[in-house]
Amino acid sequence: MEPYRLYPVGLQTFSELRTKNYLYIDKTEYVYRMTNSASKYVFLSRPRRFGKSLLVSTLFAYFEGRKELFEELAIEGLEKKWTAYPVLRFDMSTAKHMDKIALEQELNLKLLRYERIYGKERGEVNLNQRLQGLIERAYQQTGKPVVVLIDEYDAPLLDVVHEDKDLPVLRNVMRNFYSPLKACDPYLRFVFLTGITKFSQLSIFSELNNIENISMLPEYGAICGITQEEMETQMSPDLDVLAARLKKTREETLLGLKARYDGYHFTWPSPDIYNPFSLLNAFNQGRLNSYWFGSGTPTYLIEMLNKYHVIPQEIGGRWVASSAFDAPTERMTSITPLLYQSGYVTIKDYDELADLYYLDLPNKEVRVGLMESLLESYVGRERDEAVTTVAFLSRAIIQDKMDEALRLLQTFLSTVPYCDNTDYEGHYQQMLYVIFSLMGKFVDVEVRTPRGRVDLVIRTATKLYLLELKLDKSADEAMNQIDLKNYPERFALCGLPIVKVGVNFDREKKTLGEWWIENG
Repeated sequence: MEPYRLYPVGLQTFSELRTKNYLYIDKTEYVYRMTNSASKYVFLSRPRRFGKSLLVSTLFAYFEGRKELFEELAIEGLEKKWTAYPVLRFDMSTAKHMDKIALEQELNLKLLRYERIYGKERGEVNLNQRLQGLIERAYQQTGKPVVVLIDEYDAPLLDVVHEDKDLPVLRNVMRNFYSPLKACDPYLRFVFLTGITKFSQLSIFSELNNIENISMLPEYGAICGITQEEMETQMSPDLDVLAARLKKTREETLLGLKARYDGYHFTWPSPDIYNPFSLLNAFNQGRLNSYWFGSGTPTYLIEMLNKYHVIPQEIGGRWVASSAFDAPTERMTSITPLLYQSGYVTIKDYDELADLYYLDLPNKEVRVGLMESLLESYVGRERDEAVTTVAFLSRAIIQDKMDEALRLLQTFLSTVPYCDNTDYEGHYQQMLYVIFSLMGKFVDVEVRTPRGRVDLVIRTATKLYLLELKLDKSADEAMNQIDLKNYPERFALCGLPIVKVGVNFDREKKTLGEWWIENG
């Protein structure tokens, strides 16, 4: 079965979605609420490819008064006036990977586009003077207050957030560009900014203290992304088509989509939010692949993980204070805010009494993708072979051949070249954590690393494996360490026969030593 309508994969133009046969998840109620609230300046932070640009495009059409594009959407019953305003829209995603001169030239081009419409006065030389002049003239010439939409306001800075040299230089350019927004307040109807990092962290808007940050407000929790309810209602026919293409039931398809792409919460409480980029790609291609992660891991993320010495098993599973989300980037003592804003960890729980959020990796796609990107740090040039080994390892386990699987891993590990500084207990734990986490691509797996060992739970269609891996001990000790009461609750009720596996890692040989498999 082929899809019966088009999926807007990578398409961010609202008018195109509405005039062609594209799926559009109705977010217009949020648009109306946001633009008719007490706040004139609004900021929204969401990870890349989460629909921020489509939201900006929707606002653009709304403020242009294009009523015909909003027929049969929620806003049609809310908006009565449909006033057209002058709109200045700046997409900063085109200003990535630039030095100071290139960035100023790019901003110059953006201003020129509107100066052709509203004119320019001779005395306006600097970027901030020109933007201020534009806003004032647009107001005077139309008799209506101006709307300013800034998409990905922080894009020029994301590549240098970990640098001490370039960040202040580029930040000053952007701070100068945005500075008229406060002075122009009398001429403005609405200002909307999107980005990944919170504006307070980049210290760009130090004088603009009246921006309302709606990123973590419950009433806007689902403004970007696709909720479970939206998928099951607005995409209900699409689900049946996808299930047929996957040769699965509707229920099996829903479970597969949930495990891979669901799990985001940008506030608490929050509906379950699916990654829209991955979800739409899955419907479009009829396959549950890794789409969002495959579209590029920002280099700054890996560099920041190294800068803050974050080990793989510490990326998720931690409680953080709400104040952690506000630390300025240059004074960050933890990578947590960046991981959260980038979409690599998300809110999974909240303790109101302590004002603490529990952050963890959102889903299988992110866990596997993140581990694949970290793999090279542990196995170097053997990365591709490691990925292949994991696939064969998983296949052997699915076929109930645990002994064969462990032999495969033993052989592979003996081929990995080690540097002098890797001969410490933690390195091997981290490497095994990454390798076992990658198995999550093929089987239901949970990896934990209590001190001195790796604790692994694997569920296949026929067995539940409890695997304990010790360092420089014995398979016997590893077996005795397995505590049936301690394995994760989500596996406890599956009713499958349990197989206990005790394994010892031999640091001298730098690979698996002995192991012991016992059917429960």
